[in-house]
Amino acid sequence: MFRASGILKSVVLILVFLLAVFLAFELLEINVEFKLGSMMSRSLPENEVHTKPTGHKCGLSKVCPPGHMAFKLTSGAASVVGPRMCLEDNLLMSSVKNNVGRGINIALLNGKTGELIKTAYYDMWAGDVDPFIKFLKEIEDGTIVMMASFDDPASKLNDEARKLIADLGSSAVGNLGFRDNWIFVGGKGIKTKTPFEQHIKNSADTNKYEGWPEVLEMEGCIPRRQDSAR
Repeated sequence: MFRASGILKSVVLILVFLLAVFLAFELLEINVEFKLGSMMSRSLPENEVHTKPTGHKCGLSKVCPPGHMAFKLTSGAASVVGPRMCLEDNLLMSSVKNNVGRGINIALLNGKTGELIKTAYYDMWAGDVDPFIKFLKEIEDGTIVMMASFDDPASKLNDEARKLIADLGSSAVGNLGFRDNWIFVGGKGIKTKTPFEQHIKNSADTNKYEGWPEVLEMEGCIPRRQDSAR
């Protein structure tokens, strides 16, 4: 009986020893694989190790060159979703910020730093155009001006207001009509017409929504105003 008990203990000890050896080899293998993996990741080119693309400012598809500011501008969608303006990853106006409204939405920015000066919107359907004209006349030289339509940007827009916007670099404001969609980036003191403008007419034949054209979206890089331009 005692002999059988001794044999059983020996078998148990051998099994424990073998299990310990097995676990030791497993841990050694894991450690070797980890070290090899670390060495391989350090030796790979950076673009192979990090495959996730880097996001650009305002969600642009490219990086702006030095001396330029990234922007993205979206018009309103029918009378439901308001416009959206972004500059250098700063959300300036949107429905989420609750600072947009029917008519023409406008943001003024420092042309050198991109700092937001003021935002406003003017109802061009049921509002008065005179406060909008006063606002446009008070814009200072060197200011970046961003505008976006929401619902109706044109019913109350008279010739004086259209000329003031044209002086900011717009080519399309003269043809802006009832429920057209329009987005624009210009500036006070600009000498030429801006390349940053889109306009789509309200037409029953082409409208995406019932009574309204499709949403417009534009992105680009605005050159910073230099001191020499003062």
